[in-house]
Amino acid sequence: MDTSRRADRTAVRRWSGLILTVALGALIAPSAASADAVTDWNTTMIEAQTIAKVPGPAGARQGAIVEASVFDAANGIRPRFRAIHVRPSAPRFASRDAAAIAAAHEALLTLMPDQAPLFNAQFAASLATLHGSRRSIDAGLRWGTRVADEITAWRADDGSSTILPPYVIGTAPGDWQPTPPAFVTTPAFREAAVTQPFGLRSPSQFRPAGPPALTSRRYAAAFNEEKAFGSLTSTVRTPAQTQTALFWASDGPGALWNRVALQLLARHHVSLLGEARVLALVNMAMCDGAIAVWDAKNFFDTWRPITAIRAASSDGNAATSPDPTWEPLITTPPFQEYPSGHAGVSSSAANMLASFFGARTSFTVVSPAFPGEARHFRSFSAATHDVADARTFAGIHFRVASNDAIGIGRNVARYLRRTMLRPRAHH
Repeated sequence: MDTSRRADRTAVRRWSGLILTVALGALIAPSAASADAVTDWNTTMIEAQTIAKVPGPAGARQGAIVEASVFDAANGIRPRFRAIHVRPSAPRFASRDAAAIAAAHEALLTLMPDQAPLFNAQFAASLATLHGSRRSIDAGLRWGTRVADEITAWRADDGSSTILPPYVIGTAPGDWQPTPPAFVTTPAFREAAVTQPFGLRSPSQFRPAGPPALTSRRYAAAFNEEKAFGSLTSTVRTPAQTQTALFWASDGPGALWNRVALQLLARHHVSLLGEARVLALVNMAMCDGAIAVWDAKNFFDTWRPITAIRAASSDGNAATSPDPTWEPLITTPPFQEYPSGHAGVSSSAANMLASFFGARTSFTVVSPAFPGEARHFRSFSAATHDVADARTFAGIHFRVASNDAIGIGRNVARYLRRTMLRPRAHH
């Protein structure tokens, strides 16, 4: 960390200390209403990532770090579950709410220091809702800060900043090529493929079999569906299908699925520790889902529909035909096609939530960037299939890329649910 950043962090801590000194005097007596420290800070995290325009894989990693910090902080006081990283050692009298607040605040300051004013304002608001003794609150704040510092230090060397060898653009049919309008020559987010997962044994643990051969009937069927339905000027895509594509492209999967998680937690009146556990597992699943997807993207290195359709004369398949002027409904992302990132991350979150609330739970997905459009689902599988439709109608993914990504997400969620944050033996 450079000198200026250290100075900024020192100033932030002093500012936070002033808030604490002023607020604690009013905290000795119980408050009539206590804010939900876990859900409030999840909302703050989403807001900060939206303001900062944090891209998908990086946002998934941040979300997992923040919610892991909150869980280990909350669980470390009279622990009920196995820790993620930090061994429970907090005083039994420490405030669990204060620990969650401090952990979220500290983790977010470390990950997004430019958003310090937002985090400090939320910190002050959170402190003002706490109740209990000064001793309990102070112990909780100290413990939560320590947990966040340990987890952010642990993840600082997780490979997400790895400098990879220069990317070489392939020349064979099917190889990824730079796409308009930016024509970026190195696929984005390559580092996600070598980032240490939170729960998976390796990024390649659930690597799929791969896309169909260019000369196969399966490829031709996916190609022709995409060519017809994903075109900017499609005459077969319905207005409702266009809405589906634009809605799911209006926000990242991290924000969309965290909102769904908050909605379900509120409906089921889950305890603070229970909320922390659900959000930690959902966000770690999304992070590991993104890592698994980008492992496969970089391994298979496949072209996008705009490249495939314009260059179909080179694919060796008599059932496909080129259209050199074909354009997708939305701008093609600057990285490989197979498998779909949005579908994989969405499936990771949806399947994790299904493991808590049931596969046939009803819920609504909303996006502030797409006002007036709330999408209602009666099952998690219906939502993930809607995402697969969306990426096809958007013109940026062949359907097989989304279907296989849904399988990756399902496997990631099941594995993490089975192996992480399990109840401690004496419970």
